[in-house]
Amino acid sequence: MRPDTDAVPKPPKNQEFSKAEAGRRIRSLRTSHGISQVELARALGLPQSNVSEMERGVRGLTVHQAVRLARALKVSTDEILRGNGAPAPKVGPSLKLVRRLQRIEQLPEARQRMVLRLIDALLDQEATR
Repeated sequence: MRPDTDAVPKPPKNQEFSKAEAGRRIRSLRTSHGISQVELARALGLPQSNVSEMERGVRGLTVHQAVRLARALKVSTDEILRGNGAPAPKVGPSLKLVRRLQRIEQLPEARQRMVLRLIDALLDQEATR
């Protein structure tokens, strides 16, 4: 018999893995990062319907999928599987915003200035409300 110091700690036996809870956490993490189901599915190499089924708790996760989800959402696998009780912190701009900025950068410079003036005017208008 091996000494207890070499043993890997075992999770409590009464702790269950809930597909529905994991699904809620996945949805929360995905939306807090501004990622659509389609974008997440693409990152995982899965159909969008699989992501939807995971989020609804209909489909379970493989270990491989949990690891890929964690990488795509920039969180730990623990946060997906067990949660940490707090919503995921937003890290930088959302992917939707980054993609739009990339599209704006591809425009000719005169068009870029026009888009930026429009954005500035909308933000100024919102600030005066």
